Amino acid sequence: MTLTPRETLDRQLKKLNDEILLLSSMVIQATIDAVDSLKNRDLNKAQRTYDGDQKINAKRFEIENTVMILIATQQPMGRDVRFLASVFEISNELERMGDYAKGIARICIMMADQPPIKPIMDIPRMCEATVAMLERAITAFTTNDVALAHEIPREDDYVDGLYDQVMRVLITYMISDPTVINRSNYLIWAAHNLERMADRVTNICERTIYVVTGEMKELKNSDDELDQA
Repeated sequence: MTLTPRETLDRQLKKLNDEILLLSSMVIQATIDAVDSLKNRDLNKAQRTYDGDQKINAKRFEIENTVMILIATQQPMGRDVRFLASVFEISNELERMGDYAKGIARICIMMADQPPIKPIMDIPRMCEATVAMLERAITAFTTNDVALAHEIPREDDYVDGLYDQVMRVLITYMISDPTVINRSNYLIWAAHNLERMADRVTNICERTIYVVTGEMKELKNSDDELDQA
């Protein structure tokens, strides 16, 4: 049975949806592994996570190449163009999140056998919240759920609050004991990577709204609104 051009394009778009799901799952696992390695000082897992970033990069380039081929050969219009442009952008956002996970793994490797400052609690909480946001954002994108896409960025305030808490605690440690400054800065760096990851989730939500409605809209959290008050 010969497929029509529309059916062929629909199959290719569905495959891209699946590829975004796969890339996001790779990034999520890398993030979980990186934070777990930092928490437990697991240098072997940290090294595997660090090296595994190459697979994330390769998947991103594969997705982008497919998008460019479809644009050149299928001449899509309307919503299909918005979808392809958004897949291109989201693959880039996910690759950058993979870089953040790689950075956390690198921090674990750099800290090596240095004694811990304190049990790491808020950073794993940041990881859990950020990963949950990303999972839901990808669900919103792949199911065209605009309501969910609007809802998710509000959760960024919780991640920001945890980040501020990490900063306050570690700065207090640095003031009371200058010998922990380097180790504290490493942990702040790790927390910052997770905070930036949550920000990029918002970008994915914006792309979902763009695909469905055609409206390119910046989703602001409460901090942004206060800054402009």
